[in-house]
Amino acid sequence: MTRPIPPLAADDHVLGDPASAVTLVEYGDYQCPYCGEAYPVLKAVQSAMGRKLRFVFRNFPLVEVHAHALRAAQFAEAAAEAGLFWEAHDLLYENQDTLDDRSLVAFGDRMGLDRALLAAAFEGRHNEKIQRDFLGGVRGGVNGTPSLFINGQIYEGERDVDSLIEALSAAAMVRL
Repeated sequence: MTRPIPPLAADDHVLGDPASAVTLVEYGDYQCPYCGEAYPVLKAVQSAMGRKLRFVFRNFPLVEVHAHALRAAQFAEAAAEAGLFWEAHDLLYENQDTLDDRSLVAFGDRMGLDRALLAAAFEGRHNEKIQRDFLGGVRGGVNGTPSLFINGQIYEGERDVDSLIEALSAAAMVRL
């Protein structure tokens, strides 16, 4: 039996108004092709919903099938430390086919990310947070990526823009 996903924490990556009636949480893996397919859909949903939606990204690197998933998550967390999480998030999804260490260092340079922050991340500085995200997802029923939760409830519907907006809008109305 699964338990609810953890409530939002101070170190979660959040876009949107904290007072939004609806929160969409994604558990994702930067190397996962399905997450890559969902990325433009989720961007379109965020754009369409605007201030009505709060979006949260949590790490769920599937290291046994994606060789670069952990490094990409470490990169994103290093960027978060520098206040550049969402830039890194987008860059990683837009360049899923080049997530090796050399490419990540080049991405960091392009973003102006301090190499010492990145080196510390690659040495495990943020592994506890990544593991906490992962385990929270497992407890909440995540068994693949991307996994989406609307106001804490797993979403198992269609993953197109219209279906997601419909589900999010319905959840927002329930909360009002």
